[in-house]
Amino acid sequence: MSSSSSSTVRKPQPKLPLKQIPGDYGVPFFGAIKDRYDFFYNQGRDEFFKARIQKYNSTVFRTNMPPGPFIASNPKVVTVLDAISFPILFDNSKIEKRDIFDGTYMPSTDFTGGYRICSFLDPTEAKHTSLKNFFLSLLSANHKNVILLFHTHFTDLFAKAEAQLLKDGKSDFNTLNDQTSFDFIFELFFGQNPSNTSLGSKSSTLVTLWLLPQLSPQITLGLPKVFSVFEDFLLHTFPFPALFVKPAYNKVYKAFYESAAKALDEAESKFGISRDEACHNLVFLVCFNAYGGMKLLFPSLLKWVGLAGEELHRKLRDEIRAVVKEAGGNITLAALDKMTLTKSVVYEALRIDPSVPFQYGKAKEDLIIESHDAAFEIKKGEILFGYQTIATRDGKIFENPEEFVGDRFVGEGEKLLKYVWWSNGPETVSPAAANKQCAGKDLVVLMNRVMLVEFFLRYDTFTLDVGTFLLGPKVTFKTLTPASS
Repeated sequence: MSSSSSSTVRKPQPKLPLKQIPGDYGVPFFGAIKDRYDFFYNQGRDEFFKARIQKYNSTVFRTNMPPGPFIASNPKVVTVLDAISFPILFDNSKIEKRDIFDGTYMPSTDFTGGYRICSFLDPTEAKHTSLKNFFLSLLSANHKNVILLFHTHFTDLFAKAEAQLLKDGKSDFNTLNDQTSFDFIFELFFGQNPSNTSLGSKSSTLVTLWLLPQLSPQITLGLPKVFSVFEDFLLHTFPFPALFVKPAYNKVYKAFYESAAKALDEAESKFGISRDEACHNLVFLVCFNAYGGMKLLFPSLLKWVGLAGEELHRKLRDEIRAVVKEAGGNITLAALDKMTLTKSVVYEALRIDPSVPFQYGKAKEDLIIESHDAAFEIKKGEILFGYQTIATRDGKIFENPEEFVGDRFVGEGEKLLKYVWWSNGPETVSPAAANKQCAGKDLVVLMNRVMLVEFFLRYDTFTLDVGTFLLGPKVTFKTLTPASS
């Protein structure tokens, strides 16, 4: 054998037939704008992908992803929209995650104090390791406080919702949840309510002002179609200057810097991160990752549980109340672990409606990916994109994938948890410095379980109206039936 042939690296041969990736990017510049209009206005998010899956008879295809011109220089992606191809996005040996957290564009670092925040770092970058370990340490230290603190804050939310129902005949859960969630997460990390800091009562408003310009390329306001051109120009065509939200961000940063002294001490002494960089990362972790997620998570959970109806409500309250009674009336981690239906309902809500549905990655090398029925060759540098809301409703993995099935993950169903990826990784894997999985994965699952427990200890059943607001559902309580026992 010659030296040249012996040194050739051979790609593993696919088990399925190798096919050319269907789809195209259209005419340069205009093709990206056409796809953007289809995504936001002509078809809508889900139909945009479903129509192309049907057109190409493939869950892997080429398309442009918003925002395109002039925010993203390269909107071209290869989609992976089934349970077999999607996990390539978690393989850090083959996929690069540098500056791709928000997709084909990256907001200016002016939004984050001039730093590339941990979410935008690839795991191969040394700074990613130190920051991720800092986050994991902080989360571990505060895990024990979650249940009691959640009870305190959300008991107040439920009381306010009941007062609104008495006064107006309905209660806007999202508005109450925004302030309550921020108060809870801030106190969890820093030991005090943000109202006792320089933020005062405007904390969630200031944070939302900072969040929206970074997310505007991904959202639509739901205006009548006659305003589509105006909205598209305003939100999706040019980057929003950080200068306009700088005053709001500076107030948030100042409050964090003053409140997080203990955490910043640890960042400096244990992880070698400067206080300034650690604080900007904490703002992003708490405000963008945690609070931004909670703005979507709890409305989504209550939406699906509410729509499931009284039979599921009865089963949940029976399980929850029996286990809590057995635990002496206390909500404990051990008690929560015994609530098999409650755990399953949380996982099902995260499967059917993940709060961060888009995942992106750039191929580090030429590689071959497989769907259920074909293999495809990806070239180095191509961007892979997964829309989780389609991929986690794969009918070849899940029975009745479009339905909310509360007990889907009970018993043998637990084996399907490896296909639940809301955390940017399988539910069966834990976050670590070497991966891009959500550092707060366990916290999110715990908070959702405690939300259901607190809710069904207080109420027998409820009814609601469901709408859409920006990136998630809008929940309005119509009735809250107090617990009969």
